[in-house]
Amino acid sequence: MAGKARKKTQPTVEFRSQALAEALEKQDVAAVALALRYGNTVVPLIKPGPRDKPLDGGEVWTYRDPNTGEIALLLFSDALNKPANLPPAVGLQSPAWLKTFLKRYESTITTVFLDIAGPHPMQASPTELLKALEA
Repeated sequence: MAGKARKKTQPTVEFRSQALAEALEKQDVAAVALALRYGNTVVPLIKPGPRDKPLDGGEVWTYRDPNTGEIALLLFSDALNKPANLPPAVGLQSPAWLKTFLKRYESTITTVFLDIAGPHPMQASPTELLKALEA
């Protein structure tokens, strides 16, 4: 039809990492390290980034234990694995972002949980993950 502007569609972004999901299923630490080093990771966001740039921006949500004050970073292999009681927005972050974030907050973050609510949770220290990302 003449005169009607076509609406541009943005490519669909998949908020998951198949490699990380498979590594967590096997509880294979080396495979988890490779998946984090070469693939994107899903993180919960307090404030999402621009809709048309899912890999750009957003304010990452971290968990602070009300009893101890310790801070945990939660990473997910799939947005579907994020518990509903966390902020609803998610971001898809690159390995470079994860490395930079962990370096910046290594002394603040006490632990990192991967798929904390399952189906195959794993936990590591920021230092351990940094070593895996830099190897």
